[in-house]
Amino acid sequence: MKYMMFVVTATEPDAESDESDVDLWVDELDASGKRVIGEVLQAPSEARMVRVRDGKRYVTDGPFAETKEWICGFDILEVDSLDEAIDIASRHPMARNGQLELRPFMQWEETERV
Repeated sequence: MKYMMFVVTATEPDAESDESDVDLWVDELDASGKRVIGEVLQAPSEARMVRVRDGKRYVTDGPFAETKEWICGFDILEVDSLDEAIDIASRHPMARNGQLELRPFMQWEETERV
């Protein structure tokens, strides 16, 4: 099963500061093959929203929502179950310093080919 794990900042991190090295988490998961890819994202102020309406393109500069929390990175996990994804996410330093959103990839049904 594939999961997108959004790494989200938090306005109220855990009471105990966690200075864990995220590279240790990354190295362990990369070695196990459970982490497909991951990246840190620039601030929402660098984002652009693109939409097309009636054939006209509109581009809006970010940020887009009035919130103190924002997606600061992502990882794609390839795991055997949701429980395994939750276990992996709970070991990420941002589980204590922010929050992690796990979202499964859509499972498309195979169609018969002629």
